Amino acid sequence: MNLAAEFDLAPDLIYLNHAAVAPWPRRTADAVARFAAENARDGARHYPRWLQVERLLRERLARLIGAQAPDVALLKNTSEAISVVAFGFPWQAGDNLVLAAEEFPSNRIAWQALARLGVQCRVAQLTGASDPEQTLLDLIDSRTRLLTVSSVQYGNGLRMDLERLGAACRRRGVALCVDAIQSLGALAFDVDAVQADFVMADGHKWMLGPEGLALLWVRPAWRERLTLYQYGWHMTRQAGDFDATEWQPADDARRFECGSPNLLGAHGLDASLSLLEEYGMQGVQADLLERSAHLIERISAAPGLELLSDPRAERRSGIVTFRHRGIDNAALHRRLSEAGVVCAPRGGGVRFSPHFHTPLQQLDAALAVVPD
Repeated sequence: MNLAAEFDLAPDLIYLNHAAVAPWPRRTADAVARFAAENARDGARHYPRWLQVERLLRERLARLIGAQAPDVALLKNTSEAISVVAFGFPWQAGDNLVLAAEEFPSNRIAWQALARLGVQCRVAQLTGASDPEQTLLDLIDSRTRLLTVSSVQYGNGLRMDLERLGAACRRRGVALCVDAIQSLGALAFDVDAVQADFVMADGHKWMLGPEGLALLWVRPAWRERLTLYQYGWHMTRQAGDFDATEWQPADDARRFECGSPNLLGAHGLDASLSLLEEYGMQGVQADLLERSAHLIERISAAPGLELLSDPRAERRSGIVTFRHRGIDNAALHRRLSEAGVVCAPRGGGVRFSPHFHTPLQQLDAALAVVPD
């Protein structure tokens, strides 16, 4: 595979911001351009073919997480997917849920909004914890109904042991919700191994797709237990029969999709996932972790830098965060940006997030911008 042709970035750019918004592969830009040109030329004449692309996308997403396509819903973003679970869950006043203090707002605000229903958020501080999983599990009590966690923490790249959390939640009768936006497309994932009940992730980061299209997977046993609060023509068994006056929610995950599909986004994300499938997720993960290891080694060896990410192999992800001992984060980020290094101030430092295709020499070039 010619990765240089697929990722034809500007020559003065070093892109280390896949944990925020990823640049599209060439095939994705081409797929979106073809869709736009066809729409402008023919309108919705070929709508049935567009729906076939959406079907293929659903199948690709299912393969990415080791699931079945009927259990995959296509929503607008991770926040909407989390909200579907948070407000559809069968809470009772006095129940609680467990989450980490370091979560991105998407995996915090929706749960905090449950306070009006009498649901408490129990918050674990993972930073500095010798055993992050146990720190979460220690907050579970007899009224805990759900544990929500990111597969990878967005600030420092901490990779969670999801299988351990899933097994513990299963033993205790607690549901597990995984925000997988910082790992899907970067690291291998299997819903059965994790024993998750709910998984969600937007496609615009490591999956290399457009913004505005996200995966929601709900374990079949939970599907009808979630109360629906979004309704429309698309989420019914009778979708397409516009004269029907009686309706029921769809039997599969489409029940969570209330309105018209994002077919432009589907064409883009399907193309992006085709690249990941051709390369193979085991290869993607191996090459990505090679880049993380390279950054960790270089940063750890620099006296003027402090590594904020956990260096242990089992904790590594696509995110490496560090800070300078003599320059504040804002100034360092500005210096990197001016040099064409696209990264982000996160997690108390500067966050680098290369992908599997990022040339290793670009990592060295980015670090050369940082004064030691």
